[in-house]
Amino acid sequence: MGQTTRDGKTIYIIGHRNPDTDSVVAAAAYARLKHLLRQKEYTAARCGKISPQTEYIFERFNIPLPQYLPDMIPKVSYYMDRHVEAVAGGTSLWKAIEQMEAAGIKELPVVNEDGSYSSLLHYNAFAQNILKVMNPETPTLFSTNIRLIGETLSAQQVLSFKSEELFKCIIIAAADSFETFKKTLALHTPENAVVIAADRQDIQEYSIESSVRALVLSSNTPMGRELREKAERKKVSVLISPYRSAETAMLVMYSAPVSTMADGGIKPVNVLDTIGKIRSLLQGSASRSLPVTDDHNKLTGMISENSLLHEPNVELILVDHNEITQAVEGIENYTVREVIDHHRLGNLNTREPITFINRPVGATSTIIVSLYRQSRVPVPKEIASILLAGILADTLVLQSATTTAEDRDAAEHLSNITNLEIQDLGRDILAAANRLGDRAAGEVIRQDMKEYSESGLAFTVSQIEVDSTAEILSRKKEFLDELEIERRTRKALFSAIMVTDVTKLTSILLIAAEHRFLQTIEFPRQDEGVYLLADIVSRKKQLLPLLAEQVERAAV
Repeated sequence: MGQTTRDGKTIYIIGHRNPDTDSVVAAAAYARLKHLLRQKEYTAARCGKISPQTEYIFERFNIPLPQYLPDMIPKVSYYMDRHVEAVAGGTSLWKAIEQMEAAGIKELPVVNEDGSYSSLLHYNAFAQNILKVMNPETPTLFSTNIRLIGETLSAQQVLSFKSEELFKCIIIAAADSFETFKKTLALHTPENAVVIAADRQDIQEYSIESSVRALVLSSNTPMGRELREKAERKKVSVLISPYRSAETAMLVMYSAPVSTMADGGIKPVNVLDTIGKIRSLLQGSASRSLPVTDDHNKLTGMISENSLLHEPNVELILVDHNEITQAVEGIENYTVREVIDHHRLGNLNTREPITFINRPVGATSTIIVSLYRQSRVPVPKEIASILLAGILADTLVLQSATTTAEDRDAAEHLSNITNLEIQDLGRDILAAANRLGDRAAGEVIRQDMKEYSESGLAFTVSQIEVDSTAEILSRKKEFLDELEIERRTRKALFSAIMVTDVTKLTSILLIAAEHRFLQTIEFPRQDEGVYLLADIVSRKKQLLPLLAEQVERAAV
């Protein structure tokens, strides 16, 4: 999980689905700028599998990849309360209830020594368990130890033996005659008996001689020296309670470890569980709340039905895109704070005014460089390295039609910082992008695929750069079959992949489309499903405007 604000929010900086190098670099570099400005709540993220080119760049410059978020479907971690009270299982029930009262809460998670979740104390569970103990008809033994009894009573410890050893306790308040007391004690195992007596010497002496577990003298009653010595020989613990006998007896019941009185039937939910999955579990919980744990069962928070009424503790900054169809799934559930992009305006709507930076440059990385300059923050060398790679990747080493003077200026600036030669680095990153190897056609198509909509018709266009189109063409059928699957899955007008030859600065277009669209295509046909895009290398600036016109004709 990312860093959080004082109000518990995490702000993810994230690129589009099927991210290319520029979007991943922009997210990482912008998050670093925020951190340098002491805004630690910002976290770089990505929502898809990275390309070999992106992986090469981040490995080469030893930069950790942004956090992987497969989607933004509402999850427990986005709504839970992280500032949660918890109690150790060995704490007395009395202390646990005091903690609940002081914090004003109705439930308290019980944790083991290693911080893992054990059970949940809530008033329903407490009432049910304590009533079993107090039932005069069928009294129930409860676990406790001498230390917990002493702490609960705020008692003076006179003698203490096996203070940490848990035992099944039965409370015997010596309010009857001596003979009745003897009969009562005979019904129980002495080593489990805690006898509460005041100043009755006969009761005290008989309890000691019977080797009860503990003798509690109520109302601050002192013990004679001879009896104390006898108790020490018999290893009977002796405590002096400041309370009267009835109050002392009640408080001893509350000395039970909270782990034995909590509800062990309430199972935790995981931080990554979806809200849809846990709604019914919340409704079935007695306290309408559930503990939240991580993959190692460590307690990380609490979530309640009331939590779902509040805004999620996640917000977003979008980089390198501004269209809903290209954004991470589930974006509609969150506030978008900023957009930093260099593409056409899409269909993004926001509830409030936001920072929206959209400039006609060749790479979003170029805009990020300008933000460092505007903030008067020096670009760290390793960040300058990946920013340079981002610019070169998105502009085909400054040769794309989208390249501007600002891109070239930013590239020169970063080259000076890093002492990297632009052409040498450009060759390396283009070579990394060209490695098709045995990668499946579907993986290549979805590596950098964007979804668009024109005239109410949806379509997708992927792009890959290669140093020769020969390998793609030799696998033409495989690619066309995968494009057709993608088209039908999305119910799109067409799905296409633009294969750009970086040595010749030209492209081909493989396309699977409805028949009505095929009739409108004006590009020279090279083969069935394959069209020549002479001198076209930019999907954004050159290809999309042409496709938009053809889609409009198909929509008529």
